[in-house]
Amino acid sequence: MSTENTTAQVVKKEKEPLFSAKRRKLITDPLNDNNPVTVQVLGICSALAITVQVKPSLFMFGGVLFVVTLGNVIVSLIRNLIPSRVRIIAQLVIVAALVIIVDLILKAYAYDMSKQLSVFVGLIITNCIVMGRLEAFAMGNKWWPSLLDGIGNALGYGLILVLVATAREIFGSGTFLGYQVIPQALYDVGYVNNGLMILPPMALIVVGIIIWIQRARNTKLIEAN
Repeated sequence: MSTENTTAQVVKKEKEPLFSAKRRKLITDPLNDNNPVTVQVLGICSALAITVQVKPSLFMFGGVLFVVTLGNVIVSLIRNLIPSRVRIIAQLVIVAALVIIVDLILKAYAYDMSKQLSVFVGLIITNCIVMGRLEAFAMGNKWWPSLLDGIGNALGYGLILVLVATAREIFGSGTFLGYQVIPQALYDVGYVNNGLMILPPMALIVVGIIIWIQRARNTKLIEAN
C-alpha cells in the first residue's frame, strides 16, 4: 500500500502544470532575452524585405505563426517515428505543406496581399526560425511545450517586424496601416516624408537601432569582450 502511495505521489509531483513558470518562459523569452531576430539573428531577410508597411508584416507574421506552431506540434507528435537520417527532409516536407496552405489561403482571401508578399511566403520554407525550432526543440519535446515554443518564437519574430514596419511606414510614408497619421498641417509648413525609410538598407538600420536599445535596457545580452 505504501509503495502505491509513493508511486502516486511521484507521478503527481512530476506532472507539470500546463502554464508553469518554465513553460511560460517558452512564450516570454523570445520576446526579449532570446528574440529570434535581434538575439539569434534569424529571419533577417523577411525583416528587411516586407517591412515597408505594417500590413504586409502582419500577414507575414500570421503565416510564420501558423507554420512554426503547427509544424512544431506535428514534428513533436511524430518525432519518434522519423528516422534520424531523413529528419531534415521530413521537416522540410511538413513545412512545405503548411506553407502551401498559407499561400493558398492568401490567394483565396487576400489576393492583393499575396501578390505583394510574392516569393517571401514561399521562403518561409527555408526560414531559419522555423527550421531551427523544429530541429532544436520539437524533435526533443512533447507537443504542448512545442506549441508554446512555436507561439513564442513567432511572437518574437512578429514583434520585430511590426516595430520595424511601423517606423518605416510612419516616417517614410506618413501613414499607419494605410491611414494618414502625419497631420496635413505639418506638410503645409514644409514637412516631407523621409524617402530613405522605404529603402531596404533602412530596415537594417532600424533593426540595428532596436538591437542597440534592447541591449542598453537588458545588459544580460551584452556579450563579454
